[in-house]
Order: sequence, then C-alpha cells, then structure tokens
Amino acid sequence: MTSTTMAENTGSAATKVGVATSAAPFRLIRRGLVYLLLSIAAFISVFPFYWMIVGATNLSADVIRGKATLGGALFTNAATFFAQVDAPRIFFNSAFIAVVATALTLVISSLAGYGFEMFRSRVRERIFGLLLLLLSIPFAAMMVPLFVMFSQAKLVNTYVAVILPTVASIFIIFYFRQATKAFPTELRDAAKIDGLKEWQIFVFVYLPVMRSTYAAATIIVFMANWNNYLWPLIVLQTAENKTITLILSALTSAYTPDYGMILFGTVLATLPTLIIFFLLQRRFVEGMLGAVK
Repeated sequence: MTSTTMAENTGSAATKVGVATSAAPFRLIRRGLVYLLLSIAAFISVFPFYWMIVGATNLSADVIRGKATLGGALFTNAATFFAQVDAPRIFFNSAFIAVVATALTLVISSLAGYGFEMFRSRVRERIFGLLLLLLSIPFAAMMVPLFVMFSQAKLVNTYVAVILPTVASIFIIFYFRQATKAFPTELRDAAKIDGLKEWQIFVFVYLPVMRSTYAAATIIVFMANWNNYLWPLIVLQTAENKTITLILSALTSAYTPDYGMILFGTVLATLPTLIIFFLLQRRFVEGMLGAVK
C-alpha cells in the first residue's frame, strides 16, 4: 500500500510539473501581449507631449514638414510669443479664474456631498436623483439662457461670468457624496459627544480625513477650469480678459500661423496643470480609490 501510494503521488507530481511546463509558454505569450499593448498605449499617450516639446524648438516650416527632432529655434519662438501676447496678463487671467473657481467648487460641492450623505430625509434621494438627471442636459443647451442672464446682470466680459456657472458641479457633488460613504460615522458621533457643532465637525474632522478626496477633486476641477474654452469664448469679449486657451486658439486661426510659436505657448499653458498633477499625484490615486485616512 505504501509503495502504491508513493507511486501515485510521484505520478501526480509529474503530471502537475508537465502541465505547468506546458502552460509556461502561454503565460509568457500572454504577458508579452499585455506589455505590448501597454507600450502602444504609453506611446500614444506620450507622443503628443513629445511632439509639442519638439515643435516648440523648431521653426514653423520644420513643424509643417514633420521634423521630429529637437531644433534650435526655441528662443526665437519664445521671443515671438512674448512679442505678440501679453503673457503675464493672460496667465494671470487663467490662473485667477482656475484657482478661484476650483476653491469655490471644492467648498460648495464638498458641503453638498457631505450634506446629502450625512443628513437623512424623505426627499433626499429624489433631489439627488434630479441633480443626476440634470447631468444629461448638454451645456450647449444652457449657453443662451446663461448668456442672457449674465448680460442682464451686466456681468458679461468679467471673471464672475466665467466662474459662477462652474462652482456648483453636479459631478463633483456626486463624487464627494460617494467618497463620504467611506467616512467613519463613529468619528462624527464622537465629535458630537465632545460638543462640536456640525460646521466644526466638517472643518476639523471631515476635511483632514478626506484630504485624498480633496486632492483628487482639486486636480479634476483645476484642469477643467484651466482648459475651459467654450464658455469663456462667449462671455470674455476683450483681449485683456481672455485666457490662455482663447489666445492660443486665436493664434492658430491666423492666416499664416506660426506653429513653432504656438507650440511654445502650448508648452507654457500645459505647465500649470502638470505641476498641480505631480504635486498631488499620490493623493490623487488615493482619492480615486476611495482611500480615507
């Protein structure tokens, strides 16, 4: 019996080794295909940035010819860009709108998300469902009523006209409510026992715990406001109030656009969003995964 059992065990082990050996090439092929697809996706993602940087160092004629190597016209393109564009004013416009709109959106949307999750009522879900339903309305359908409203309020061609329509973001409200579901209610109950009021709980307990969520929302909202194009194009009517996206669009619509100079301006316009992303990258990943600390 013992020898028979040992023989069976040996045969079973040999069979498993054979199966593992035969499956090894398929695992290698599958892994190789995964890395190939990831490499292609990485190339597609990175190449536009490479082309933008390379184009900023070449003359317009070289960009049109498709030159894909670094050139020596970087300072020429920079001088042309700063000669044609009031860069400090334009970047101030974009930065002011993006920073103020981001701050207001985070405050209002996080308060709304916190309230929707923490305070229970019979109509809470109905109101929240109505808000989600409003997401299906395209912004193009609201542009004319918004413009008429701001025109009657004498706010056209002001920063306020650009900022106000963005501060109550339904998507960010939804995002904060979903993230608040992971917030430990025990902390809120303990804070109430200690005598904290609701606004104190929000400021001193909720905000520190949900900092990863705020970091992720900051990146999303800042990038959306910095790159905002259609609504500022409608309400900002003078050159001194325009943002960098509008200026770059105007430069590309010239009769003979200087692509090297335009790509140099695009590099400058991309830097703030890259800086914000890399500063908050770790928190962004935690926030998107719903991490609560």
